[in-house]
Amino acid sequence: MSAMRFEGKTAIVTGGGGQIGAATCVRLAAEGATVLVVDISNASVNATIERIRAQGGTAEGFVADVTDSAQVAAYAKAGAALGGGVVDMFYNNAGIEGVVAPVTEHPDDEFDKVIAVNVKGVFLGLKHVIPYMRAGGTIVNTGSMAGVVGAAGCVAYIASKHAVIGITRTVALEQAPLGIRVNAVCPGAVKGRMMESLEDGFGAGSREVVIGRTPMGRYAEHEEIAAMVAFLLSEDSSYSTGALFMADGGQTAS
Repeated sequence: MSAMRFEGKTAIVTGGGGQIGAATCVRLAAEGATVLVVDISNASVNATIERIRAQGGTAEGFVADVTDSAQVAAYAKAGAALGGGVVDMFYNNAGIEGVVAPVTEHPDDEFDKVIAVNVKGVFLGLKHVIPYMRAGGTIVNTGSMAGVVGAAGCVAYIASKHAVIGITRTVALEQAPLGIRVNAVCPGAVKGRMMESLEDGFGAGSREVVIGRTPMGRYAEHEEIAAMVAFLLSEDSSYSTGALFMADGGQTAS
């Protein structure tokens, strides 16, 4: 780890109470960033803040629904206030997996919910945070391996992550002349609650099937994704924008 790459910088992380989001908040704070932890769960926000402060980092919390424009505008303003009017880094990460069901049986309301969080939430975050950014600002959207391949039974999630990749590329082109970089991290199977939920949906043996299709033969750890995000938010990735960075153990290599 490069020590203190983010000293004097402010970061907003949505979904900061979830497992990947929390690991990223902790990583950014460990490298010197002041982090605004955003999540819909107050308890989860507080848990992440406690982890950061326990290691001597600096963080504040904000409870918000990322599908509500007014609430997104409010967290963007709060993040900028932490940075003296500027947001240096934005990890646009909040997302949900939805249910596992074939398209003919997929509930309409569940489809709408996934699209609202995973697509509208990403759009609103960009819309409201970018005005507080300056040249040198960096953004990472959470895409997924599911944004570049299909998967039976996951129509809403697959659609949402394909959309995130399109949004990433579009906004990267818009912001490049202003010196703001926008990339996407695309995890594959990551150990934790979301994959456990999907395993339950797909049924017995699904974990073994996924691991069997993964050349590295295991699920990712949250900290491995956080490390990739930290790289993309840092100057170590200074010539990358509009790009997809796979963290899928080699699944999409074949």
